[in-house]
Amino acid sequence: MVRRPVEGEAHVHYGQIYVESDPDSFGPGLAEAFAGQSAGLCGASVPGALWLTTGLHTGSVGFTVEVHGQAPPLDAVWEDVVEVSFCPVSGSSELVEWGGEDFWELGLEETDYRVRYCAKGMDEARRQDTRLAEEPQLDCYLLQFWPAPPAPDCVLKQTSAIAAYWHDYARQQPPPPTPAERAEAERLARLAQEQAERERRLAYERWDWGGQLPSQALRNVGGNVRGLLPFDPALVHAIDAAGPATQRAVALLAARHACEVAGLAELGWIAAALTALTEGRPLPSPFDDPDRVWQALESDARVPGRTVGRPVPPERPPFQPPARDDAHMPVPKPEQTPQIVGPAAAMKSPSPPGPPPTPRPAASTPYALTATIGAPDPSLRMSQPHMAVPALLGAAEADPLQAALDTVYAAVATYGEDYRTLLQVVWAVCQGRS
Repeated sequence: MVRRPVEGEAHVHYGQIYVESDPDSFGPGLAEAFAGQSAGLCGASVPGALWLTTGLHTGSVGFTVEVHGQAPPLDAVWEDVVEVSFCPVSGSSELVEWGGEDFWELGLEETDYRVRYCAKGMDEARRQDTRLAEEPQLDCYLLQFWPAPPAPDCVLKQTSAIAAYWHDYARQQPPPPTPAERAEAERLARLAQEQAERERRLAYERWDWGGQLPSQALRNVGGNVRGLLPFDPALVHAIDAAGPATQRAVALLAARHACEVAGLAELGWIAAALTALTEGRPLPSPFDDPDRVWQALESDARVPGRTVGRPVPPERPPFQPPARDDAHMPVPKPEQTPQIVGPAAAMKSPSPPGPPPTPRPAASTPYALTATIGAPDPSLRMSQPHMAVPALLGAAEADPLQAALDTVYAAVATYGEDYRTLLQVVWAVCQGRS
């Protein structure tokens, strides 16, 4: 029984066509395909692949693939004949044209085969170089497979000058690596790749955190650490390193400054909250109920109608991968932190008004929450009182680090365009100058 999975013509380019069985490989290079061989028409030194050379440079050649149950007789019609051993590395082996332009499934099992590659008309095809569609066929090839144990490659017949050239080329190539050497090379390459990936992740994380790797506390803190980081990453690390006592001092200072700049510090219920924070007590009513806090802010006629522009963090240079980095490794994408504005019932914007709000029960108060991804809109105006209240809530957090970060972030939003003034004061506390 003979099976012919390919019969007819196949297109070649650069005098090449291949058999490939490794789905994760693009095939071998020329030198490695023929490494250590004496036969130069069928390169089989790379496991799971065959490099087949043709006389024609570009165009269609006659090509037949046969799969036999045992070694077939050699037909004298063929002018150049070589044999190699081959074992597919997967359950799918294909005859593949140059560049993957077309392919044929060969239906080979994952077992050892002997392969005979027969050629006719190679020198004439070499002289013509290119065959156009309407021109007669110049060279043809037969590729035969049958089960057989591995054996050295050999030249059974040589007639053409171009075959002699390729045989000589193969004999000049050094022997291929042994399986152990190949496995060791793959292991070292894998380790190098893993190390490069680790270095890249660390470099990206260092860049993402402003040039310094974060402590475990910063990794775990949550809250608004990501919101504050773009404004002054060095300050985030300084707050982290300052310790609980200084973190509480930073939270109290930022909350007080936010309330003062928003015109809230003199209101009795706000002053009571600041006093409770100073004395280390829980926030008094209405701060024990978030809904009541905003209702109190809305209902107090003494709350000023001050607005402020959104704070815009400074630009920073783009991520630069390590110098030894693999150019094909994907670049991690920066986290885009939503810039939160709200509750902003008093927010003013130059945009035209939208539809009227949906009626709500009298007991509830409607608030708007705006989240943007990317650069803030500098024309957007925010209510300073509404930005300052989260500073009080943040300062009461149980974790001193989160309390400091959340409060400073809320105070940055409260200061708006003038946020650098606040950060200078916070720096002074962290450095023991205040």
